[in-house]
Amino acid sequence: MSKLGKKPISIPKEAKIKFESGKLILTGPKGSKELTLNDKIFSTTISEDNNLIIKLIKKNEASNMTWGTTRSIIRSALIGVTTGHEKILEITGVGLRAILKGPLLNLQLGFSHDISYKIPEGVKVLVEKSNIIKISGIDKELVGKVAAEIKMLKPIEPYKGKGIKERGQYVLRKEGKKK
Repeated sequence: MSKLGKKPISIPKEAKIKFESGKLILTGPKGSKELTLNDKIFSTTISEDNNLIIKLIKKNEASNMTWGTTRSIIRSALIGVTTGHEKILEITGVGLRAILKGPLLNLQLGFSHDISYKIPEGVKVLVEKSNIIKISGIDKELVGKVAAEIKMLKPIEPYKGKGIKERGQYVLRKEGKKK
């Protein structure tokens, strides 16, 4: 039995959930998201105290493994449509900065050329003080993917700590060469 799969998901007051033939439609103040749910393996019910309960129809090892994962995906989508997901990136280093130009994020990262990153649909990007990038959206996976792609353009180097990192990320610093 999955410990995480058994737990009910509390539904906020501003969110609405609809079931339609294997599809779970979540709507909230930030937008709506549609998830496919295998109705041969899982059944979903809403209890009287406004909790979403996911139950297994066929209990075997394979479906038991996906039970907790399915619950986590539904919970992430529910948080996304009500409050949204956000990642904050920090650019450290002299001369490194970001500028937002419409659907493009222009990054000056110390190379001989500027890097233009095209922002995908469903993600909102804000640049504060030219060295803080806020990435927000409904889809947790897409927000994390965009943040990871931007971080990989200039990873943090361990000696001086220059590059792009996530807020709160620990950077292992190394000691420089001694004389």
